Amino acid sequence: MTAEVLTIETPARFEQAVRRAAELLRAGQLVALPTETVYGLAANAWNAEAVRRIYEAKGRPPENPIIVHVASLPLARRCVSAWPTVAGKLAAAFWPGPLTLVLPRSAEIPPLVTAGGPTVGVRWPRHPLIQAVIQACGFPLAAPSANRSNQLSPTTAEHVRKSLGAKIPLIIDGGPSLVGIESSVLDLAFAPPRLLRPGMISVESLQAVMGEGVVEIDGAPPAIARSPGQWPRHYAPKARLTVLRWRDEAELAVQVSAFGLARERIHILTHHRIPLREKFGRVAVIPADVAAFARALYAELHRCDEAGAELIIVEAPPPGEQWRAIADRLRRAAQGEI
Repeated sequence: MTAEVLTIETPARFEQAVRRAAELLRAGQLVALPTETVYGLAANAWNAEAVRRIYEAKGRPPENPIIVHVASLPLARRCVSAWPTVAGKLAAAFWPGPLTLVLPRSAEIPPLVTAGGPTVGVRWPRHPLIQAVIQACGFPLAAPSANRSNQLSPTTAEHVRKSLGAKIPLIIDGGPSLVGIESSVLDLAFAPPRLLRPGMISVESLQAVMGEGVVEIDGAPPAIARSPGQWPRHYAPKARLTVLRWRDEAELAVQVSAFGLARERIHILTHHRIPLREKFGRVAVIPADVAAFARALYAELHRCDEAGAELIIVEAPPPGEQWRAIADRLRRAAQGEI
């Protein structure tokens, strides 16, 4: 199989892509679709056999649940068996957008979607293409990131093609992802709610809407995971990745020497202290703005892998709540290196 790739740069092509995607999804097939966070590998969330194909294509462990995507509040409420007042407040404030709400699942959601657990993560994405596809289908879409399990999430259609192009029939190219990292995941089945995965919506913003505190979970996943992204190693490039701080090039050189690698096999991602004299395989400068950094991070890591890096050194992000999601992704990508 070689995936068909459709673009959406004109209204006619947009409508063609929606029709083709909906046709395949109704038939129980998989389609890679753009969202504002990362590209997702979508299937009919009410069809257990279609969802099984997601696990097979990704090589995804069955204990890792899948987020369900909707394009309306009525559809979201069909996916869950309870819709508390706080869910309505959060949906009004942040949907469509990069926030996943974990709630008790309804009987319409197969246990395979939730890894056998009693809850389901639900999100209304912002990208107009996936919204149009969901509306055309009339059912929610189970859609984890469109990549092989535990590898880098895709933020372009080309990333998807290289990872899964031989395993799925269709990829819709909606351009680069505008957020660039996965959604915040908030578990509302507990009191107080638990943040299972940080994203670009801050804890302070969530608490301001809810009028209550949030417990931040930062440890090993439970026996039955309630959200993706809780495993110690995740979102990882093929190359070894480590996060370092350095005051100047001399200090960086000392730290690099400990790895015993040729400099041309080492790639640097930096946002502040840029090495100019040392000759590395690649030096990429990411803006020291959290939104721009998030948008660029996975794309830069993909480039390092494609260029044959053996070691990727990322300059440590600044401290602070706004950088929490970036620090989380780097920590999981560099498991054992931080």
